Parts: sequence; C-alpha cells; structure tokens
Amino acid sequence: MNDKKRVQVVFTPGQWELISQLRGEFGEGDADIVRNIVLAWLAEKSLISTTVKQRMGNNGNNEEKL
Repeated sequence: MNDKKRVQVVFTPGQWELISQLRGEFGEGDADIVRNIVLAWLAEKSLISTTVKQRMGNNGNNEEKL
C-alpha cells in the first residue's frame, strides 16, 4: 500500500469536537480517525459493497483498483 493520497481538510470547531470525541473508538491519530469515519460512512451508504459487486460482475475483469 505504497500509493497514498493526502488531502487537506478544514473542520469547524464544532465538527472537530465531534471528531475528537471518537478518539479511541475510531483510532488514536487525527488521520486515522478521519479516515475511519469516511470508510464507515461509505460502508453505511453501501457504496463500498455496491462498487465491489459491480466490478465482480464486470465479466471477470477485476483488475481495476477501488
């Protein structure tokens, strides 16, 4: 997993307070917490499983990366 993409985001103080309350539950570092929140949201919206199912049904052409 050497291909990493970094993004800069800005949160309001209220948003950051909510994120900080998840420390320990979603990770210890700021980046871990935000990453896990995003992944949890994607999973909740079924976007991850839908994408995987679509790619698996793509006539066996599973070479595309998520």
